[in-house]
Amino acid sequence: MRPAEIELLATPGTPALRGDLLLVAVSRPDLAADSYRSTLRRVEPGGDTPWTHGERDSSPVISPDGRWVAFLRATGRSGPLGRPQLHVMPAAGGEPRRLTELPLGMDAPVWAPDSRRVAFTARVPEPGRYGTAEDVDGAVPEPEAERPRRITRYDYLLDDVGYLRDRPKRLFVLDVLAGLAAETPLDPAPLTDGAADVAGPAWAPGGDFVLVAAPRDWDRAETLHQDLYAVAAEGGEPVLAVRATGVVAEPVFAADGTVFYYGTEFEGFAEEARNTGLWAAALTTDGTPAVPRRLTDTESVDCAVAAGAPVPFEDRVLVVVRHRGAAELRSVPRDGDRAPLAELPRLAGRNAAVRGFAADGDTVAVVLTGPADTGEVVLVAPGEARTLTDLSAPLREAGVRPAEELTTTAADGYPVHGWVVLPEGEGPHPVLLLVHGGPFAPYEWSFFDEAQVYASAGYAVVLANPRGSAGYGERHGRAVVGRLGTVDADDLLALLDIVLERSDMDGERVGVMGGSYGGFMTGWLAAHHGDRFRAAWSERAVNAWDSFAGTSDIGWWFAESYVGADPEEQRRRSPLSYADRIRMPFAVVHSEHDWRCPIEQAQRMFVALKRNGVDTEMLIFPGEGHELTRSGRPRHRVQRFGAVLDWWARHLRPAEETG
Repeated sequence: MRPAEIELLATPGTPALRGDLLLVAVSRPDLAADSYRSTLRRVEPGGDTPWTHGERDSSPVISPDGRWVAFLRATGRSGPLGRPQLHVMPAAGGEPRRLTELPLGMDAPVWAPDSRRVAFTARVPEPGRYGTAEDVDGAVPEPEAERPRRITRYDYLLDDVGYLRDRPKRLFVLDVLAGLAAETPLDPAPLTDGAADVAGPAWAPGGDFVLVAAPRDWDRAETLHQDLYAVAAEGGEPVLAVRATGVVAEPVFAADGTVFYYGTEFEGFAEEARNTGLWAAALTTDGTPAVPRRLTDTESVDCAVAAGAPVPFEDRVLVVVRHRGAAELRSVPRDGDRAPLAELPRLAGRNAAVRGFAADGDTVAVVLTGPADTGEVVLVAPGEARTLTDLSAPLREAGVRPAEELTTTAADGYPVHGWVVLPEGEGPHPVLLLVHGGPFAPYEWSFFDEAQVYASAGYAVVLANPRGSAGYGERHGRAVVGRLGTVDADDLLALLDIVLERSDMDGERVGVMGGSYGGFMTGWLAAHHGDRFRAAWSERAVNAWDSFAGTSDIGWWFAESYVGADPEEQRRRSPLSYADRIRMPFAVVHSEHDWRCPIEQAQRMFVALKRNGVDTEMLIFPGEGHELTRSGRPRHRVQRFGAVLDWWARHLRPAEETG
């Protein structure tokens, strides 16, 4: 895969299914427009065909009666229409109608049981901010001319969003049929106030109220805990419905009124490396909060929230579970009591990753990605799976390098798991050790554009899930809490060692690279195990915990959770503290608008290395945030790939270039 071939990455979203209508949004990078294009496609046994022809269409949902399709559409880059707005069209086909013109757009809609109304959340800006006027007749100030922000809390910022307190996320309910009859878009009033951000609206079976997740005590003070609140569909004060045990997400109702949702368990601010479980609650009728119960085991079951809300299905509930690099669709009994992974039947995802799923009647549709594709729509039935699309055919035709599974043990006997993506030819190949972010995240049995680009350029790419990663049990994930740079480093080097034992690998030409936690680990390995590597590429890294704690959007709790509050311990766990030990060429790469690992983390490391006479350079991407490599501007993604390949060509030239 060459860098410009990111345009071949066709990525399907969560499917929508009702009867024989199966829809999915498919997104692709567009280098000419320097944007992402997405359209809705109808999927049938014979393949997929266009359903809409918008510029950026996403999030299709079909009404319960099957008559309507609601979805989001954005057009252009500026103004309200450049943000996702609600559109509705007949399920039988026809022209979509736009029903909203919200200043900052909206999140995915959720149909009410009556197939007439939808609920959604949207950020509502203060007057005079984010392209809005201060009053009805006033001019819209430029961003630099807005009045100053008054900050009184730690939690005022979020990466890839920006400031929060002047644009709270609020709940809306909109009458779709009234909107279709109106000549102009509707201007719905929010049902919740601006005191708390809300998320994940779910309609009660009777359609009289909507359940939302919100910070504990309606966000009265900084907290990582969330609860579920009921908000009447006609408006009114939110009522605490479920007192949860940690973070909550994606509540849904079963027909009998049982609420299912994803949740974690922790005390205070100790949220790090906690497996997400499936929970159930029966709402009370006397006004007291319901007491939830955990249906899945804390240690072995980690639900993937990003794959979509749980889906009640027959006498069970469908969820996606992260397991040894896979993301598997599993079914959980509704009466389960902390059931372990071994007791949850797998429907899909063996050595693959389920990215989204839907069910209707006895039909289950999933979006499934493997090492050689970015996702296909698959129908799942007992004992069989039928792939309906071939969206990644152009990608496979361009060439996908194979990944080989690896297992070994660290020095203390702990098992280590990962992969090596192999280049063409007999070698000996230069080797790149890649370290993922998180650290509570995994490399997966799925297509990874970075590994493919580097392998296609002649490098063997090592991908490890060391202790601290997700999907191997909660104890595995929490093994590095208070111990960053210890057993995780041991595991990474152990997997690298078994790759270097191969005759087709060149142990004299090894590089290390990673982003976020992977950038932290790149600096750590360069300083503590510098004899193992010839050069390093550190991206959007945590280099100094002291300043991270005061500048990152999550620094006010994350640094203390993973490292501790002691300034000396924070210094000991900071790669910057050991910059004087680094002698290898070292690239420092960052995004200008990264709020997760602010740019000062890169600047401090660059200056320290430069003062020490290290061969170093700093690459800064304007306008980008922490997610550059995944969702940044397509041209920046290609330019970054070019810079990476240039760096490694200078320091780890493939054999045919050195001979």
